[in-house]
This record gives sequence, structure tokens and C-alpha cells, in this order.
Amino acid sequence: MIRRVRVITHSYRHINRYREIIVVLVKYGFGDLITRTHLEKYVDLGKKVLLRRGGKEIASLSRWERMRMALEELGPTFIKAGQIMSSRPDLLPHELIVELEKLQDSVPPFSGEEAERLVEQELGKPISDLFYEFTDTPIASASIAQVHEAVLQGGEKVAVKVQRPRIEQIIEVDLEIMLHLATLMEKHLQGMDILNPAGIVNEFERSIRKEIDFTIEATHIERFGNNFRRVQTIHVPKVYRNYTTRKILTMEFIDGIKVSNLDALLKSRNDPKTIASWGTDLVLKQVFEHGFFHADPHAGNIMVLDNNIICFIDFGMMGRPLPKQREYLSSIIVGIVNRDAKRITKTFLQLSNSRRIENIDQLEYQVGELVDQYSYLPLKDINMGQLLNEVIKLFVAYKLKMPPNLYLLVKALVSIEGVGRVLDPDFNMVKHMEPFAKKLLKARLSPRRLAKDTYLAATEFSLLLRDLPSEIRDIIEQIKVGQFKIEFEHKGLEPSLRKGDQISNRIAFAIVLASLVIGSSLIVLSGIPPKWNEIPIIGIIGFLGAGIMGFWLLISILRHGRM
Repeated sequence: MIRRVRVITHSYRHINRYREIIVVLVKYGFGDLITRTHLEKYVDLGKKVLLRRGGKEIASLSRWERMRMALEELGPTFIKAGQIMSSRPDLLPHELIVELEKLQDSVPPFSGEEAERLVEQELGKPISDLFYEFTDTPIASASIAQVHEAVLQGGEKVAVKVQRPRIEQIIEVDLEIMLHLATLMEKHLQGMDILNPAGIVNEFERSIRKEIDFTIEATHIERFGNNFRRVQTIHVPKVYRNYTTRKILTMEFIDGIKVSNLDALLKSRNDPKTIASWGTDLVLKQVFEHGFFHADPHAGNIMVLDNNIICFIDFGMMGRPLPKQREYLSSIIVGIVNRDAKRITKTFLQLSNSRRIENIDQLEYQVGELVDQYSYLPLKDINMGQLLNEVIKLFVAYKLKMPPNLYLLVKALVSIEGVGRVLDPDFNMVKHMEPFAKKLLKARLSPRRLAKDTYLAATEFSLLLRDLPSEIRDIIEQIKVGQFKIEFEHKGLEPSLRKGDQISNRIAFAIVLASLVIGSSLIVLSGIPPKWNEIPIIGIIGFLGAGIMGFWLLISILRHGRM
């Protein structure tokens, strides 16, 4: 876990990075965030930095556009954070999510010599012993890594993904700073503690640490390939484990056509409609059958080989919905197809672990309105991505908690539907989803599944009956000896407690100050020696101390903006 920073580490690297971040925030018009979080107390900022503003072009942009541009300028950690947060409509406004989806992490490449040095360092051999040929110029460059084309000694053409130098250290520092900023936001910005920004940063930390470990991505590819080993419509790249480490990933070179390049697809005699159908079925198979899906199947991550064969690339981020979550999603889809508002509402509550909400009738009414909105449309005209986004809005409006991994799943379905509509104007997402959903729900009611569930429930119940007497005996024994404890945990009182501490400290400070003034006055009036100009020196010292304490208290009150 990231170390929760109370005071900024006074290392040169940290201070410089803080200043870079603050300069970018001010440049894009977010200087108020620095003031409101009191960040200037932790970093020595000159007035020129705080007063600096972006140009007229930046000022003319919307707040969300400026936020996206700031993240791009701040570098890989912030870009990745923005890309991940683009799948969280429960936390962010729709306008910001639209901008975050535009985030690009394409950056200038580092030198081929540096790439060769890193490969040799990681694999422990000279580049000439490892590869028959290694191209210095990368074929792709992103914020975390770049890809070089190479040929193994055995003649196999491969793509070598090389992690950027010192990227782990950069991410480590940025994560620490992001957590500190999140902590300040929770402390100083009203209502921000409800969103739990520190928890979001910790969740993002786990995600990005997996992404920069290329052995995890290699495992993803191998598991993905094993799931589709008998499917003829997909090609999964081969991983070369002997040439793969945490910072180097070597895999089969895919010489295909991007799925978005319609002209090239037609010239190669591939059929866009077939590609749309096969590609969608492959993604739905991942979601509803395998429970392990490519979390970002946008056009840039799908290649097409000869005979409409589809190949997914970039397996850094994968989704893993639980079996029960897949069944709930299937139930919602079938409910939409059958226009069953009651069923959809019930599934909402099951999915969010909310047995009941106060305004359930209103929720069911709005679900019915949503279903009616699409009920008279031909199936091919139903935009499933738009419909699922409307469903998410209902979750947010009624404060129902959807598991975060399901937002990723919805985003994947929306992405593949977008690709399908580009390839085929008559693309029908509902037609593809319905059989998968019904098959999953039918499997839940199969005799074998029912027998298995009954056996597991009986086993759990027998274990409960076996352990119950001893558990009750333990509780009674604890009550007898006075060791039975009930613990309460309060939440949301921290701001009030901090304010109470501040008030009591100021009152105590004022009492000490008043006592010092009164005591010094009595000493002056009593004329106790030693004296200076006929005034007792102890009294003078007391008045000076009282004056310093008084100014200190006044400055503290003024800094917090309240008299």
C-alpha cells in the first residue's frame, strides 16, 4: 500500500514533482484547488506560480476539457488514472467521462540504444545472442512502454514490449503525491469525504501495479488463449516466456489490419459485417461464459487477419465478473427484452446488495418508463450501450452501489457495440446478447446446477448446526467472566471532532494568554525587583510573551478566514 503522507518528504525529487503538478494545475485554471486544499503550506511556492494563468485559448475551453489536458500533461500515472476513472459514471459527471475517454497516452519514444540496454539487462544476454534481428525504431510508443519489432534466432517474428526507463520510480512518486492530494481534498473540501478519494487512489494503485508487471499480462494472454483454444474465429498471440520478465514482454508479432480501417479490410477481401458479428460474439463469450474478458476492446486493440480472423492485443487490463454478477446482468438484459420492469428492479436491488429502498415504487416506475422508451423500437435500432448507460444513471440516482468491476464490463460492451456499428450500419447488439443471457439463466435452472447448489447449501447448514452449540457456549462463557464486548464504529464525525479540538485549543490558548497578562500586570504593580526603568523585568517579559502569543492567535484565526 502507498504510504499515507502527512508532510511532504523533503527530497529534491518530490518537491520538484509537486511544483510541476501545481504549475500544470494553475496553467489549466485549477489554482483554486491549491488554495482550498491549503497545498501551499506544504510546498514553498512563489507568488509568480500562484498568479500564473493559462492563455486565452485555454480559458475558452470547458472545465472538463481543461481537466483532460492537465492529466495528459501530467504524464503516465495521471493519464492511466483518468482512463480507469472514465469507467466510473457513479463518481464522475457524464461530461467529464466523455473527455476522459479521449485521453491519449502516446508519447515520444526513448532511444533504441536505451531499449537494447534494458532488454540485455533484463534477459541477461547481449542483444545479438537473444535476437537474430532487433529494430531500433519502435513501431509503437506509449506512456508506460514501447514496442520493437524483432526476429528470434529460430526465425520467429516477435514484438518486444519494453518498459520505459525509471517508470516505476515515476509512478511511485506520483502515487504518493496523489494520495496526499486525496487526503487534503477529504480534509478541506466539503462533501469530498463521501467520494472517498483516498480509497479510489488505493484502488488505482493496485490496478497500475499489475499493469506495469508484464509477467501478469503474459499470464492474461495465456489464460485468454486457453479459453479460446477450440474457437476458429480468433487468433491469440503466443507468448515467449523465456524472453519475458516484469519489464520485458515478448510475444508473437501480429501483422494485421486495425478493425477501424474499413478501406484496408475491403481491399484484403475481409467482410466488415462478418467481423462485427464474430467480434461481438467473442466479447460476449468472454463475459458470459468465461468470466474473464478484455476490458478495453476499442478499435485500436482489435486486429483483423486473413479470412476475418480476429486478434485482440494489449491484455494489460482484464475484467473478472463473479458468476452471480453475470447472472444478474443476464437477468437485466432478458428483462429489457421482455419489457419486465419488476424483474429489472428486483435485479437492481440484488446486484447492489440492497434488500429494500424507501422509494422502490418510484424506481420501478422509472425503470418502466425506460423500458417503454425502447419497447416499440425495432431491435436493430436499440442502442444497448446507451440503454446500459441509462441503467447506470438510475443506479446513481437512487444511490445503489454497483460493484466497480461491472462498470468495466458495461464499458467493454459499449466499446464493442461502437466497433460493431462502424463495421455494420445494421448491427444489432440485442440480437447477439439475448441468446448468451438466456443460456446463462437457463443454466442456473438446470437439474445439475440445482443439485449442486442444494448440496452446497446442505453442507453449509450441517456445518452451522455442528458449530452452533460450541459457539453459543463460548458466548455464554464470555458473558459470565465479563469479557463479552460490543464495539461501535462511528463514521462522519471526524470534521466535527477536528473543529471541536480547534475550538478547545483556542479557548485554552486564550485563557493562558489572559492569565499571562493579568499575572504580568500584578507583578508590575507590585514593583518586584529586578527592574528596568522602574518597571519589573519579569512583568516586561510576561507582557512581551503575551503580545507574541496574541499575534500568533490572531494570525491563526485570519489564516483560516474566520474571526
